[in-house]
Amino acid sequence: MKDLTIFLSKSLLSWLTIQATLTLIFLWFLRLRPKNLLSDEQLPKTAVILCLRGADPFLPNCLRSLLKQNYPQYDLRLIVDSHEDPAWQIANDTIKEQKATNVKISPLLIVRNNCSLKCSSLVQAVSELDDSYKVVALVDADTIVHRNWLRELVSPLADPKVGATTGNRWYVPTGKYWGSLIRYIGNVSTVVQMFFFQIPWGGTLAVKTEILRQTELLDKWGQALGEDLMIHRILRKHGLQVKFVPSALIVNHEESDLFGFLDYLKRLILYSRLYHPRWLAIVSEAVSGILFPTAVIVLFIESLLETQWEAAALLSGCYCIYTVGLLLLMLILEQGVQQVLRSNDQAIAKISLTTVLRMLIAIPLTQWVYGLAMLSSLWTSTVTWRGVAYRVKGPWKIRLIEYRPYQWLDQPVDSKISL
Repeated sequence: MKDLTIFLSKSLLSWLTIQATLTLIFLWFLRLRPKNLLSDEQLPKTAVILCLRGADPFLPNCLRSLLKQNYPQYDLRLIVDSHEDPAWQIANDTIKEQKATNVKISPLLIVRNNCSLKCSSLVQAVSELDDSYKVVALVDADTIVHRNWLRELVSPLADPKVGATTGNRWYVPTGKYWGSLIRYIGNVSTVVQMFFFQIPWGGTLAVKTEILRQTELLDKWGQALGEDLMIHRILRKHGLQVKFVPSALIVNHEESDLFGFLDYLKRLILYSRLYHPRWLAIVSEAVSGILFPTAVIVLFIESLLETQWEAAALLSGCYCIYTVGLLLLMLILEQGVQQVLRSNDQAIAKISLTTVLRMLIAIPLTQWVYGLAMLSSLWTSTVTWRGVAYRVKGPWKIRLIEYRPYQWLDQPVDSKISL
């Protein structure tokens, strides 16, 4: 018992030290401001692609932000699942409201049976572009960008060593659902991890068009469940890198209840297992971040039952230091991210003492929820999203097994809940 207590205590504090180091490095990088932004004459013609199925809570705001970019030559290409989709009417109304002329809205013409609907839409959108478009930027409907988003995302592509640029989403911790708070805590770790592994996020991503056509990326999209995690591995084969752009961190105000978040998390973990180039590192992090704290709690309870007070005190002390340490890291990182958001005039959530206490409670809950989702994902072979079901037998063995057009009745009751 004594040796196990010491081992778990040291492991827990060592993992906290590693997380603190990675967080501080990421914070230092966030302080770097965009350099050498291209002038209007240097910026290449760009196509911004947005794929839609269902009316996301802030879709009108997303479209307005995309239509007000400080960028000389760009066109917005919308691929909507069908004319019946709620997003079709919302998109058309917003385009008319903004009197935009650089927009083309199209329905998804071919629903492929061997890839996701989003990948089908991306293949269609890219295939329709002529050679004048030098960059393709991808964006999600939950992304409300600032005016310089596209300029700052595209400018680093002038470096011949950079094949793609990306940002990430940053959730707010002040939602009314526990699912929203747990998602926030998990995402803090994910953002740092994706930065170090050069993993792009498809919600704000720019790729050189020539790379899409010269590599196997477009073909891979036609066989895959998702579009972004595979990009790093493909670019690395061609000696190119993915560059993270701090100013492309985008605040997200959508809500998520606990059950909805669990479904999303299982899909995300399965998706990571299929395409993440460092999947074993993800598993290792899960063991460190989930198994060690849980083992400490179990051993603490056992020590109490066996009246081993010294061991119980050591375990409880280490667990408290670990949990409070994680909370402090999150708060420090939140302040660093808020500086970036403020510089881009993005809305910032004020964190109250009540929110801080809820975050402290949610830290162990997050570990258990992620552990449960990771275990359940191991035998998951069917993925369902917005009424569409896929059978997954491997990274490139995807089969669409159930599809129907999205309807207004499919929209969630709470207008702020993510679909």
